[in-house]
Amino acid sequence: MTLRERLEWVSRMSLLVFILASAAFLSAITAMRVAIHGREVTMPNLVGKNVTEASHLLRSRGLVLRVADRVYSDLPTNVVVRQTPTAGLLMKVSQQAHVVLSLGQRQLTIPRLEGTTLRVSRIEMLREGLQIGEVSNITLPKVPADTVVIQNPKPGTGAATPRVDVLVSQGDRDKAYVMPHLVGLNETDAQHRLDVAGLRRKVNYVTAPQWPHGAVVDQTPLAGSRIAASAPVELTIAL
Repeated sequence: MTLRERLEWVSRMSLLVFILASAAFLSAITAMRVAIHGREVTMPNLVGKNVTEASHLLRSRGLVLRVADRVYSDLPTNVVVRQTPTAGLLMKVSQQAHVVLSLGQRQLTIPRLEGTTLRVSRIEMLREGLQIGEVSNITLPKVPADTVVIQNPKPGTGAATPRVDVLVSQGDRDKAYVMPHLVGLNETDAQHRLDVAGLRRKVNYVTAPQWPHGAVVDQTPLAGSRIAASAPVELTIAL
């Protein structure tokens, strides 16, 4: 065998060894990936399931249930409220799933707020660890303003929420008038019109030579404006 033939034979053998080694390496990598993924399972959805059912479901996949906390909720007692990790994630066999279980609805005692002022109601609710929820208003002539008329939930035990919505009286609705035109009238006539309407007035006097003595030269609000019965009318009178 010549030197050239020997070199060619060595080259062919080296290439063959490289191919066999590469195939073995790839085979090992593939086997490792299969082995690793073969020990992974998908995390099931546990929320809404009883703790016993959730534990059996996890054990069937080689996972372990651990109770992380218990909280009040609208779900029945011992039902899963939250889970970590979330459903759908890949988990290694023997890993733990942490869950939060429900204690059921908290039995709250709601105080009586009806008949008290909104301010007193807020203080009472805070004292009990509760809070005022939505506040609605209604006009009631015979009920003082800022008085709680209706509450929801009603007083007593068994409420599932710490929030109490209230309906509050605004008292009697103020009468309102359309402001008359007073400019140009004398002070006596203008004040008479306001007295008939039951409106309060505030009078200012200014020097206005171009106006007759005692004439109304300005008014607030302006004529045609809506004015509540409790609002004052300001008149400016010429000296």
